[in-house]
Amino acid sequence: MSKKEITREPASASEERAVLVALVTPGQNERTTRDYLDELAFLSLTAGARAVSRFTQRCGGPNSTTYVGSGKLQEIRQFILSEEEAGRPVSMAIFDDELSARQLRNIEKTLCVKILDRTSLILDIFAMRAQTAAAKTQVELAQYRYMLPRLQRMWTHLERQGGASGSVGLRGPGETQLEMDRRIILSRMSLLKRRLSDIDRQKSTQRQNRGRMVRVALVGYTNVGKSTLMNLLSGSEVKAENKLFATLDTTIRKVVSFGLPFLLGDTVGFIRKLPIDLVDSFKSTLDEVREADLLVHVVDVSHPDFEQQMAVTQNTLAEIGAGEKPGIVVFNKIDAYTYIKKDADDLTPREKANWPLEELMATWMAQTGDCIFVSAMDGTGIPRLRRLLFDRVRTLHVQKYPYTDVTYGFYGEVES
Repeated sequence: MSKKEITREPASASEERAVLVALVTPGQNERTTRDYLDELAFLSLTAGARAVSRFTQRCGGPNSTTYVGSGKLQEIRQFILSEEEAGRPVSMAIFDDELSARQLRNIEKTLCVKILDRTSLILDIFAMRAQTAAAKTQVELAQYRYMLPRLQRMWTHLERQGGASGSVGLRGPGETQLEMDRRIILSRMSLLKRRLSDIDRQKSTQRQNRGRMVRVALVGYTNVGKSTLMNLLSGSEVKAENKLFATLDTTIRKVVSFGLPFLLGDTVGFIRKLPIDLVDSFKSTLDEVREADLLVHVVDVSHPDFEQQMAVTQNTLAEIGAGEKPGIVVFNKIDAYTYIKKDADDLTPREKANWPLEELMATWMAQTGDCIFVSAMDGTGIPRLRRLLFDRVRTLHVQKYPYTDVTYGFYGEVES
């Protein structure tokens, strides 16, 4: 049985209207799929498209040719047609998983609208957010890596015009154009890799020139408040928005805590199903994380699935070789934390959504060595975070440079 959920929301004149499509599989239950679609809707909104309908299908796995079954695809097509007849045209369909060239071609042929998958949507947001030459180069390289295996879909209308493609001298213009495009893209990718290599050398030189200060990096899921914390701790004005991937470029600021200087870096946020091409392309940016002495893992404790977001961040850190670094866990947004209080006569098992903040704090503080709960919005816990950072940075400084004098000033009273 397939399950379909439709939500209609008004779209402004400047926004495109989109439908979202995902699967409920043995490895991804209905609740997880719903959460993924919520995130996909937020991604769409960040890119400038409003999700007006959601379609889900329960199955064993993605269909190799159309992702969802043919019946579900026709159902989506009928919805798109009905919206067009009502004067509310839908311009795109966004799928929650990465699609192959074959799936893209078949889905586009049936739905007759622009087709995006999660990877292409994230790449589009990264391209929109990139400001510096380094970020633009990294995003462009990731886009070409995504595009290369999907080139054939762009030239199917020309392939029919030539003779047998397997015969020598009888290759059609579509294949010729495909080969030309592939050579152009491969050449462009080589150029971008050389540029990134130069950028990487420049950044390595910059890191070596930063003296002997301890380096601290803010890491975490996207939109958990890293940039806001960066501004509070360093007094800088890093761009902070309630949007995904507001920060792409690593920002480094010198912070002096109770007389002890250290470097604090704000890094790009992670996300579920982060395209591997982006991880590879953003190597020079993620080097700031790899070479940091201390990681501050920022978590949005108000998010219902913050534990999954923590796992995504930890897995990504392990992938880039930074999983074993010393760290502090900072649970942010306690001002937005809510829970559902159970009635005394309710005998159903209690879930995490029923935990008061105090109980959640006690649980995590018992599990994690360095763990602190703060609100970057109203400043709760920030003085304690400053003290914890000072203690950890001072310890690391003594470990790195045991023969230096680090008798820094007394840090005074700190709120409990």
